Amino acid sequence: MPLRCYDFGMTATKETDQDVIKRLAGRGEDALQRLADVPGGTKALKAFNDLKSRVDELAKRARGVDELEARVAKLEKELATLKRAQAPKAAPRS
Repeated sequence: MPLRCYDFGMTATKETDQDVIKRLAGRGEDALQRLADVPGGTKALKAFNDLKSRVDELAKRARGVDELEARVAKLEKELATLKRAQAPKAAPRS
């Protein structure tokens, strides 16, 4: 039974989708192979792979910073509450 893609107003089957994915994957592999054959292409591929690793590591660190910011905000609120509770009451004027 064909799947209907209502967003685009066309019908597509799983088989057609798989063909498109296979073609894209094949072209990507061909492009990488051609790039490796070009002088300096191997260096470029290595640089791209290193860049991917660095971006992944940076993304992990960024997620960690978000968590730390949330913890700091919570602690700041608690500290403000404690300061208000400890503030000496004003002495009555005589």
